[in-house]
This record gives sequence, structure tokens and C-alpha cells, in this order.
Amino acid sequence: MTVYEPPTALPHDLLNHAGMSAAIAAHDFGEVFRLARSEAGISYSKIAAECAIKPERVGALARGLGSVTTFEKIAHIADALRIPGASLGLAPREWENPDTPRSELPLPAHATATHKDGEKVRRREFIKATATTSLAVGIPDLTRPVTGRRVGEEFPQRLRERTARLRRLDDVLGGGDTYRVYLGEYQATKAVLRDCTYTEKTGKALLSVLAEQAQQAGWAAFDGGRHHDATSLYEDSHTAAVDAEDTALAGNALAFLAYQAMNGDQAAGIQIAARSCATAGRHAASGVRALLQERLAWAYAVAGLPAETERALSAAESALDEINGAPQPDWVTWVDRNELQIMSGRCWTELRRPLRAVPLLESALARYADTHARDKSLYLSWLADSYLTAGEVEQSAGAVSRALDLSTGVASVRPRQRLAPVLARLSLHRQLPEVADVLEKARA
Repeated sequence: MTVYEPPTALPHDLLNHAGMSAAIAAHDFGEVFRLARSEAGISYSKIAAECAIKPERVGALARGLGSVTTFEKIAHIADALRIPGASLGLAPREWENPDTPRSELPLPAHATATHKDGEKVRRREFIKATATTSLAVGIPDLTRPVTGRRVGEEFPQRLRERTARLRRLDDVLGGGDTYRVYLGEYQATKAVLRDCTYTEKTGKALLSVLAEQAQQAGWAAFDGGRHHDATSLYEDSHTAAVDAEDTALAGNALAFLAYQAMNGDQAAGIQIAARSCATAGRHAASGVRALLQERLAWAYAVAGLPAETERALSAAESALDEINGAPQPDWVTWVDRNELQIMSGRCWTELRRPLRAVPLLESALARYADTHARDKSLYLSWLADSYLTAGEVEQSAGAVSRALDLSTGVASVRPRQRLAPVLARLSLHRQLPEVADVLEKARA
């Protein structure tokens, strides 16, 4: 039997190169490709063939244009270049295990492997079939109690820590990639609550974790365009949080529902967002209060209420002033000054106040890593919107172009949805070369 040996495997010394190690850890595959060519002489065409990426895309990534964020592509690159899983935040890949038969090692996208029954399966199909179970391979499995087994008091905390680690997937992957993983965690916890025995205190702790997991799954559903599923999960989360007497999570579930409602009934959205703040209460952790006030500000902005928007943004800023190292729930640790600045810019964009929005968004996005491709592309869409409102058409086209590059390959429906109305407005200026170029890029 012929054993496939990847011609693009990175030399050991290059893997230990400081620049390569940093690029791999940051999922900056453009820099990985650039170093592979300059330091190891591996051509972009060879990288493209083995990693199932178009040659022009490899070149664009190497020039710093766009990013790789989907699990499927990350897995392709890891296996083709023989990058150890731990370097990418994954568990060891199959080929790293010396006990794995060589005939079972992953093959490149264009190759085929023959099973004992003669069926040929392309590697791409294999990855798609296993992605939902292997997406979280960097996180140790947590053995759930079997039916009828008593759950100890320490189990909910271990489950919450696992939930926190899984949440980090959302930094680099879209809801299309993470939804089934998050939903599986939620359903597994529901099974524990249904089938096992525990004290009242442990039961409430499990319900609190369930509420958190439902919100995580709901967010991924929303990001992947599954709006009905998202609403159902947010409602389940609210019920679980109320039963757990976790007012912070109950308030956050309402804030998610308010975000959903703003697409149709703005008055209802504002009412639910205000209720979310009241539910969490003034004694909630400062990060929780900041987050909920931000979402209330957004509801006011979408409804065209500038005074109310500014008041809610000021309340969010005051809450952030109170953090000072105080412990916060993991699900709000991403809320910081930069994030508040972005939300403020988004709100002022919605209110058609570009003189206020543009400086906020420009400075905040300058500090925002490209590795968070989905979020940065979304925020660039608001910057492009404000540029256009201010009459800076070429600047708007540049921001849209950058957003399109970042959102390429991201398993989220939201960047293109957000960019669609901006592109429609830009099309009125198609006589400008910059606009014509970005409209062509959007069509492609």
C-alpha cells in the first residue's frame, strides 16, 4: 500500500521558529504561509493544493488580506502542514499518535482513502461528518453521571468551567460551526437534570449552568441564521435561570430576547431590554449591568431615541468604572472599554450621527485583532455606514472591502446581512472606481 506523505509538512525547526509559533497560535495562517515559502521554500501553489485553498486566496492571506476561521479549513491546514494540534488549541491530531495505523492517517483534500469495504471517502467529507464532535477536541471530555447516579456538589462547577472554555470557540468561529457543539452541551445537561439525583442546592446550580448553556447555543443559532431556534433557547434559558434564582442570567436571557424582538417590534424590544436590567437588579455584578445597559442602549438607538441611548451608554460606562478587579461571571468578561466604545459607535451610526460614530469606531477597531474576523467585519460595516452618511464614499468602500475580506469563510450569516444595505447605498456611486471594485468583490 502506498502511504501518503504530505509534501508540505513544515520542517521541525520552522515549527519552532518564534515568528511561526506566534502566527500559528494566533491562527494567522497568512503569516504561516509566508514563512513556509520564505523559510522552507514551499510554494503557494503547493500549499493551495494540499490545504484545499485557491492559490490566489493563499497569496491574499499571505499579504494580510482576510483570515481563516472555519474549523474545516483550520483542520485542513493543520493536517496538510503537519502542525501539531496543541499549537492550534486542538487535541493531538490522528497523525500525531504513533499507534495510529499509517493507512488511517488524514489525507489531503484531493486524495482518497480506501476502507476495507472498498468505499472511497474524500477527506473533506470525513471532516464535515466529524466536525460537530471534534470541534471541541482541545477541551477534555467531562464524564456525565449515568441515569440514576447521584450528582455531587462539585459537578456543576466543573460543568461551568467546561462551558467557559467552550465559549472561547466563539472568538474565532461562527455559529454555523459551533451551534451543534453548544446545543449538545445544553442537551447533555438537561439529561443530567432529568435522569440523575442531587440535592436542592446542586439542582439549582445545574439549572444555572443549563441557562448559561442555552444562551450560548441560542447565540450560535442566531449567528448561523436559525432565529426560531435562538428564540426558543433564550426562552428556555430564562425559565431555567428563574428556577435557579439566578437573576443575572435571567436578565441576560431577556436581553437576548430583546435583541431578537428589535427586528420586528421595537416598542416590545425596548420594554424587554428595560426589563432585563430590572431583573438583574442594581446588585448584579458590574460587568452584567454594563452589558445589559449596552443592550438597552442599542434598543433605544434602533428606535431612534438619542437621549435615552446616551443615558443607557452612560450607565454602562459607570458600571464598568466599578469593576476594579471584582469577580465577574465568565459570560461577561469580554465586556470592556473597547467593546463599549464599539457599541457606542454602533448606536451613533444607527442614529445617523457620523461625527460621533466614526472616531469611536476608528480608534476601537484599530485595537481589534483580525483573528476575531466575524466581529471585526461586523463592526467595520457600521463604520462603512457612518462614512457613507458623512459623504465619505471612498472611505466607506474601503471599509466594506476590508469587511468582505475578513468575513470570507466565516460560518455566520450576519456580516453579509449587515453589509447588504451598505452595498445598496454604495451602488448609487458605482461610477467611482473604488465603489465599482468593492461591488465586484461583493458579487464574487
